[in-house]
Amino acid sequence: MKHLISALPLPRRTLVLGALASATLPFSRLALAQQKFINVLTGGQSGVYYPMGVALSQIYGKAMPDAKVTVQATKASAENLNLLQAGRGEIAFTLADSLSDAWRGDKDAGFAAPLTKLRAIAGIYSNYIQIVASGDSGIKTMADLKGKRISVGAPKSGTELNARAILKAAGLAYSDFAKVEYLPFGESVELMKNRQLDVTLQSAGLGVSSIRDLATSVKIVVVPVPAEVVAKVGDAAYQPAVIPANTYDGQTADVATVAIRNFLVSHTGVSSDDAYILTKSLFENLPTMVAAHNAAKAIQRDTAMQGTTVPFHPGAEKYYREAGVLK
Repeated sequence: MKHLISALPLPRRTLVLGALASATLPFSRLALAQQKFINVLTGGQSGVYYPMGVALSQIYGKAMPDAKVTVQATKASAENLNLLQAGRGEIAFTLADSLSDAWRGDKDAGFAAPLTKLRAIAGIYSNYIQIVASGDSGIKTMADLKGKRISVGAPKSGTELNARAILKAAGLAYSDFAKVEYLPFGESVELMKNRQLDVTLQSAGLGVSSIRDLATSVKIVVVPVPAEVVAKVGDAAYQPAVIPANTYDGQTADVATVAIRNFLVSHTGVSSDDAYILTKSLFENLPTMVAAHNAAKAIQRDTAMQGTTVPFHPGAEKYYREAGVLK
């Protein structure tokens, strides 16, 4: 073929080569259009979302071998939900209260308009509000936080929104603190190690690596959140809970706190077939999730549809119907 084309006069040779190039374009475009992407939106690398997201990517890579599966570190809940709405991810981690805020379009929570494309996949485990002070800060109760230096998580993250709600319920505003930092978990811990912060508020699964790291480096105090403060939040997503004794080095007693459920969420642009696989493969590979983080031990299929008014994806509903969860 090459010799035949080269033997042609130049004008005809140009026409033939142009025609061949044009003929290959539809096939390359078709291949690109058929490439399936599964981008898992997580959180900071020192939190719980990220290692769980990595585990999910491994699960989905095996369940969907033709898909390009990626993991994206983000600022967590609010950013994840906005990315889903924009079609820049297929599945994401979020806190239940952020999900409700996104569905309503709460501007103060970081959502310019209602995110109506969101569809729930599964309720998974609960985040625990973990207020951890350095042992030499003098902090023992929430009242002691006033005048101290605190980090409340990345701006508009699920943690930061939780911080606003809990501190407000306790009668505290950011203006009551000597200093407020908006930092991811790992950076907050480094500042505490260097005595540049007194306390960090982290909304995460029990045993989060950042606080484990802090507890092995300095003496810590886990500050209780009383049940009456939880009640004053006025949101059913916030429930009284307990951080069991010995969750962290030096924490020898149970500590009262508040829990908020986490969800995996997708959007209407993901096909029902794909959403079905995303849901089914999660529950068929829970040991992989638990190996990534102990918080995954709380993931249960029978309760996966509880705790949100956001509609579930039809593909997820198909799985829950087959499993007998949805009647």
